Amino acid sequence: MTGPVGRAYYQLVKAHELKPDAAQERAAGALDRLAGALCNGGGFFARLLGRQANGPAGVYLWGGVGRGKSMLMDLAFASIEFHPKRRVHFHEFMLETHGRLRKIRERHEGDPIEPVAEEIAGEAKLLCFDEIQVTNPADAMILSRLFEKLLEEGVKIVTTSNRPPSDLYKDGLNRELFVPFIQLIQEQMLVVEVNGPTDYRLERLTGVAAWHVPNGPQATAALSRAFFQLTDYPVEDRAKVPSEDIDLGGGRTLHVPKSLKGVAVFSFKRLCGEARGAADYLAIARRYHTIILVGIPVMGVDMRNEAARFVTLVDALYEHKVKLLAAADAEPASLYPSGDGSFEFQRTVSRLEEMRSAEYLAQGHGVIT
Repeated sequence: MTGPVGRAYYQLVKAHELKPDAAQERAAGALDRLAGALCNGGGFFARLLGRQANGPAGVYLWGGVGRGKSMLMDLAFASIEFHPKRRVHFHEFMLETHGRLRKIRERHEGDPIEPVAEEIAGEAKLLCFDEIQVTNPADAMILSRLFEKLLEEGVKIVTTSNRPPSDLYKDGLNRELFVPFIQLIQEQMLVVEVNGPTDYRLERLTGVAAWHVPNGPQATAALSRAFFQLTDYPVEDRAKVPSEDIDLGGGRTLHVPKSLKGVAVFSFKRLCGEARGAADYLAIARRYHTIILVGIPVMGVDMRNEAARFVTLVDALYEHKVKLLAAADAEPASLYPSGDGSFEFQRTVSRLEEMRSAEYLAQGHGVIT
C-alpha cells in the first residue's frame, strides 16, 4: 500500500494499534484510489470527458457495526492532503442542507438544489459523511439531485453506512424516486464492504459495565475509562476532549460537553431535568451510537415530569440501538417505584435491562427492528 491512507493504516498495524484485517486493507486501497483522483484532479476537462476520467466520485464503506468504517474514514480525512475538506455526520449535514434550501427559496424562485450544491462545493471538495441513513421522504427526495450536482462540481465523497446501497431507504415512501441516488452510488463510487471478523466496537466494550450504582467518584471514574476506551482518545489529553452543539431543529441547539467518534456524555439534569420532547431525543439517538449518562437519581412523585422524559429518552435510544452506559443512584427497577406512570415505567426497566445484554450491544446503531 503506497498511498497516504494505506501508509497510515500500515503504521497503525505495525504499532499494534490495529489488527491486520483484509477487509480494512481493501477499503484503504479504495480510499487511496480516491486520494489519487483528488490530488491529480482533472478539473473542467475531466468533467467534460466524464466522471471516470477524473477517477471515482467517492468511496462508500458499508458493513456491520464496529468493523472500522468510521476509523478508516477518519484516517482518510486526516491523511489525504487536500483542501478544502470537511467531515460531518450525515444527519447534521442533511439538517444543514434543508436550512440552506429554505434560505434559497426565500430569495429566489425555481429549483434551489443547484445553488445549494454550488455553496457546498465552494466550502469543501472532499466531503466525509459518517453513518448515512435515509429514514424520511424529505431527505430521499433531494439526495439524488443534490449528489449529482455535487459530483458535477468536482466534489469527492466518502461515506459510511451499516447497509449496502441497495438497502438504503428500504420500503420507504415513494422509494422509486430514491432509486436514482442508489444507482449514482453504484455507478460512480467505489462500494466496499467492510465486514471483517472482528467487531472492534463490541471488543472495546468487553469488561465495561453498563450500569454503575451509586452515583459518585467511583462510577464517574469507571465511565471516564469507558469513554477513553471507546474513543481511543489519549487519557493524558482529557482536558482537550471536544464538545459540540447539535441542531435540534426549529433554531434550537443542545450543547454536548464531551462528544467524540459517536460517543457523547450527558447529565441526567441536562437531558431530563429541562423541558424536552421526543424530537430532541430522536436527534440525539440518530447522532450518537453510545451515550454516557450520569447523575440519574431515584425519582419520587415530585419528579414525575423527569421520569416521563427519561422514559421517552430510553425509548428513542432503544429504538435506534444506542448503547447506554450510566451512573445512577439505584438499579433500573428501583428508579421510579411510585407516582404517576410508575406502572408504565416497568417497560422502561425492561428495556434498560435488555440494553445491558450482549445481544443488544452487538446490534448496529440505527438498525430498527
